[in-house]
Order: sequence, then structure tokens, then C-alpha cells
Amino acid sequence: MAEEYGAARVQELILNFAAKYPGFPVPPSAAAGTLPSFKKHVLVERDGELAVVRVFRPEVKNALNRATLLELDQTMIELEADSSVKGVVLSSFGGSLAGADIGELAALPDPEACEAICNFGHGIFQRIEAMTKPVVAAVDGPVLGGGAELSMACHGRIVGSALTLGQPEVNLGIIPGYGGTQRLPRLVGLERANELLRTARTLGAAEAVASGWASAPVAEDVVAAAKALIGEHLAGRVTLAPVNPAPMDVPAQLPAVSLGHRSLAIDAILRDVMLRGLALPLAEGLKVEAQGFGRCKRTVDLDIGMKNFTQNGPRVPAAFLHE
Repeated sequence: MAEEYGAARVQELILNFAAKYPGFPVPPSAAAGTLPSFKKHVLVERDGELAVVRVFRPEVKNALNRATLLELDQTMIELEADSSVKGVVLSSFGGSLAGADIGELAALPDPEACEAICNFGHGIFQRIEAMTKPVVAAVDGPVLGGGAELSMACHGRIVGSALTLGQPEVNLGIIPGYGGTQRLPRLVGLERANELLRTARTLGAAEAVASGWASAPVAEDVVAAAKALIGEHLAGRVTLAPVNPAPMDVPAQLPAVSLGHRSLAIDAILRDVMLRGLALPLAEGLKVEAQGFGRCKRTVDLDIGMKNFTQNGPRVPAAFLHE
């Protein structure tokens, strides 16, 4: 409400109220004519040496818009600098991480803006990846697109039985842009990642564990299991680490998959990004991915996919023109 009213109007209302009711405490921000500063979409709680960070946007299944990512970035920077914190559990309200904010993506004006938003996300996820303290994602619900990519930037992943995991970007006429094309193959192998990325097939919890995406068996309480896994790491009994950033051996072409209704134009970009990017160290591959995401903006099918999603929702297949 304060943001809607503006600082000047808030100050006026509070000072008038305080004048009418002497003794009413005027908040310092209102007295100064400024808005209070606090994180709205990221909550932090402490459990001894561990911090639990929760993305909190329940109205959109904790989708990762730019404001949320900035808050998450600042939170992780603070926790990295806090010597009393030995490990971090990254979770969310209800366990879901439903992806990037589609409204923000649809509003990007040109290929350069598309590439820039990928590089923005890459910087944040790479800082999480580079943290000296173990970071374990604890997820239990829809974990899609950017939410899955955020989880893969952590040093480990715990999943609950309600998990629905996937990279559905090709259904929208885009490719993953927060690291999915580069980290997923390094986690689950090129053959499986090739199918998942190009068909948008989702995984349940058991397959996420069997594929190596998850770091431990399915858990009833994902946050408690993530804390226990960090404890095992700190005791030296297991090792948590980011995905291997080394180049991968890639074939001349990827195995064929059944694309269904999905865009041949977007699939061509995705295959090119995977083949070129995975042959490079991870940091270089992420740059290839960002450029590929920008290339999607030049296609007709990106516009078709985005409009279909915003107008009809995720269950109605887009009528792509393959151009």
C-alpha cells in the first residue's frame, strides 16, 4: 500500500493521524518521508549454524521475477559474509518454484534485452554456485523452468514426493535461459537431458532421484532432510559441490526425439546451444545459452508461444509456425 500511495502521501497520512492522536509513534521512515526498506519476497530463518532461505511469492507459486532474484542475491551475499552461518537451505513457501516470471519475459522488447536478462540471472546463480558454504535446495511441488535452474545452481538438491520437475520452456517458444541447457546435461547426462529439454517432459520425485538430479532419496520433510545433508557434509561424511563445470564430450548431432507440436525453429536453436555450449567450460556455455535465448526473440514462434501461454494457460498447446 505504501508503494501505491507513495512516500509523500504516506507521510501526510501518518503525520495527520499523529497530530489527531498525540502519542502515536511515527515510524522513522514516515518521519523522513521515505518508504521502509525490507525484503518482500525472500524470508530467512536461522537454526543454529544453518540458515533457511525461502522464496515467498505464494500467489504465483514462488515464480522468480527480477525483484525476487535481486532479493535472493542480496540475501546470499549477506549469508556468505556471515561467519556464524555454516550452510544454507534454499526452499520456498510450500516447496514449489514455478519458474521465471512469464509476464516479465513476454515484455522483453528485443533480442538484446532477452540476452541481458539471461546474463543477469546467470550472475546471481553463479554467485550461489561459488559460495564457500554448502547450499542445498529443498523442493516439493512444481519446480519448473527458472525454479529448476535455481535448484541446479545449488550444491545439492532434496526433493519431496509432490515434486513435478521440468524445463517447459519450449512449450512457450523459448529455450531455458538461466542455465538449464548447460547444467541439466552435466547433472543427468546428455541423452536424458536432450529429451527433457526438447520435449518439456516432467519428472516425478523417484525419477529425479534415479537420474541424479536429486542428491538423496525422496524426503518427507525436505527442509529437515536438507539440513541433515548439510550436517553430513560439514562432518566430512559426504561432499556437496556445484555441477562439474568442465566441458562435456558431445556428439556431432543429438539423438532424435518426438517434438510433437513444438517449434522446429526453437528446437534448432536449442540443439545448437547444447552442442556448442556443452563443449565449453560452464561459464562459456552460459554465454552461448544467453545468446541463444536472444535468438529466440527473432522467431515468430516466441511471440506465438508467449501469447498462447498468457491467453490460454499452460495446458493449451501453441500453434507454432516453425519460423
